[in-house]
Amino acid sequence: MVPDEIAQCVAESLGRFVEMDALQAEASRNIVQATGSEAGCVTASVASGICISLAAAMTGADLGLAEDLPDISKVSKNEVIILKGHVVNYGSNINQQIRLVGATPVEVGTVTVIEPYQLRHAITEKTCAGLWVVSHHTVQSGLIGLQTFIEICHEKGVSVIVDAATEYDLKIFINMGADIVLYSGHKFLSGPTSGIVTGNSALIKAAYMHQSNGIGRAMKAGKDSVVGAIAAIQRWQNIDHRKLHEEEYQRLTHIRKGLEKIRGLCVEEHADPTGNPITPLKVSIDPELSGLRIEELSKALLQGNPQIVVRDHHLDLGFFQIDPCNMKSGDPERVVSRVQELQNLLVDCPPDSSEENKLRPRRSVYDEKGIPVVNPDCVSWAYRKSGDREDQLKSWPERYLK
Repeated sequence: MVPDEIAQCVAESLGRFVEMDALQAEASRNIVQATGSEAGCVTASVASGICISLAAAMTGADLGLAEDLPDISKVSKNEVIILKGHVVNYGSNINQQIRLVGATPVEVGTVTVIEPYQLRHAITEKTCAGLWVVSHHTVQSGLIGLQTFIEICHEKGVSVIVDAATEYDLKIFINMGADIVLYSGHKFLSGPTSGIVTGNSALIKAAYMHQSNGIGRAMKAGKDSVVGAIAAIQRWQNIDHRKLHEEEYQRLTHIRKGLEKIRGLCVEEHADPTGNPITPLKVSIDPELSGLRIEELSKALLQGNPQIVVRDHHLDLGFFQIDPCNMKSGDPERVVSRVQELQNLLVDCPPDSSEENKLRPRRSVYDEKGIPVVNPDCVSWAYRKSGDREDQLKSWPERYLK
């Protein structure tokens, strides 16, 4: 939710003319104060920030080369290093952001195992940048650390760009030596949709060149987004963060206590995997008390009124999460009330009371010969998604206008 003071700044800007270069310079001043970097600019989103940052690493401040992209016939460095475990989808495949500027993604290692020598081997004379993704969507174990990634890239003369769209700490990645860091202006900063690009002066100037007169022109931020980002950054530097997080935790506690009273639900607090100061709730269904599948509960919450949107990317592991961040007054009560309305789903779907279900481990059952076999309802590799994104897009906008 965008706080009233930020919304007011945006509204006031709509009736005024501005010089965008001057407005972006003011944004840069505020970004530097907040992140400790040398310069910054505002773009349409972190996805567009990835594009203009990579373009900057490819061409530098050469407007002629910038105008050529995505034609890379005159660009000698056009490969981007990314760990295979970081190739995520946040609405689109992150490799597409690399390809949009004409660059080629070079995936390093395997999904769950990456060694330093593999990174060193992947960097060649054609490497323009290393892209690191900080997200709960990435593989969380078996990879090299960011500091090692930065050290090896810098040893080879390669710039490091960090996608920190969902991160709270605005200084840690710059302090670790990243050359460009990208933050979302509308997540923890609570501004309107935008991307914050921050880093060393030479690369930021080149990135802004690409946004103003190059391939990023189609992704440029309007004055409302830039003004909103400035207001969000200024608010960020003056709010009482401890008080804010205490209020968020109080909302979380209200939801947890309410859901704990619902028979069949398992509710526990879950630490954020990337270190953000939030505590999502992990919600699953106790198979001893109900046979309802967690995705059915998630779907029912989304279809109700009001809609309750949960973090559903772990449904195949048997749980979803409820995030208290950016909730407003009354939202915790609405969440609890909606789940309470769906108690009948849990009750009407009785648990499997067969002897096989009582045996351990719970993910296996025994066949008629007493041999353990996998229960496909309990393993992630057998999970079947209930919908297809392509089908959803093909039915837009009709399915919303019925």
